[in-house]
Amino acid sequence: MGAQLRVYRQKIKSAQTTKKITRAMELISASRIQKAQQRVAASTPYARAVTRAVSAVAAYSNVEHVLTTEKENVERAAVVIFASDRGLAGAFSSSALKEAEELATLLRSQGKDVVYYLVGRKAVAYFSFRRRESVRTWTGGTDQPVFATAQEIGEELVGAFVRDTADGGVDEIHIVYNRFVSMVTQTPEVVRLLPLEFVEGVEQPGQHEMLPLYEFEPDPDAVLDALLPVYIESRIYNAMLQSAASEHAARQRAMKSASDNADTLVRTYTRLANNARQSEITQQISEIVGGADALSSTK
Repeated sequence: MGAQLRVYRQKIKSAQTTKKITRAMELISASRIQKAQQRVAASTPYARAVTRAVSAVAAYSNVEHVLTTEKENVERAAVVIFASDRGLAGAFSSSALKEAEELATLLRSQGKDVVYYLVGRKAVAYFSFRRRESVRTWTGGTDQPVFATAQEIGEELVGAFVRDTADGGVDEIHIVYNRFVSMVTQTPEVVRLLPLEFVEGVEQPGQHEMLPLYEFEPDPDAVLDALLPVYIESRIYNAMLQSAASEHAARQRAMKSASDNADTLVRTYTRLANNARQSEITQQISEIVGGADALSSTK
């Protein structure tokens, strides 16, 4: 009984130590989620406005640009996966990776080769474990993204898009990330970054409205050349911010669940330890009473 009681006390101490760690991580994520939400709220309107501006130029200029023109035969597509650098965030990284796998399956069914660009150590570890190749990886700072990383990713993707497929280029670029909806909901989302989709273009006018007139100076090509890098960087940076906010929310929820489970373990092992201690006391009393009876019977 004594050995069993020591085992229960050890497990209680381990559960209490685990709770301290998970509680601290929960509080850290809770303190960072507010700032992450503010960054997402500040970035999203700008990204949408830039997308509308690029869509308007492409729709009303009637010029063909390399970044807005869809190729007739799409041979290779790039998939950029945004995951996390650290674990203990529930199904945050696995949901994005699962969505990317479904997208890759769909693209392969259309006869397209798929190449991967990975952001976050969890995505890199996922591909390394399965011995799968990726073109390039970025790690570090997924919970606190910086715009310089978005610029670097954007330059790499544009360079791959403008290259010929025979030289390792791609014909399409898709990004997969977790979109922050609320503290309890983060949904994996797929966006085709290039060629540009006019999904957020100029809205159709009402019954008594006229289409706006656009003038491009110096010319539409120059306007597109200036806007498209800004569009790509802003969309990538917004995806990074959305992913970071989703990561903090997922980690806070996962750590809260872990803390609750630690409390449950402490209560369970405390009850078992009390039962074991009571059984030990009862056994000791029984032995004492039995010994006393044996002594009295010999007299």
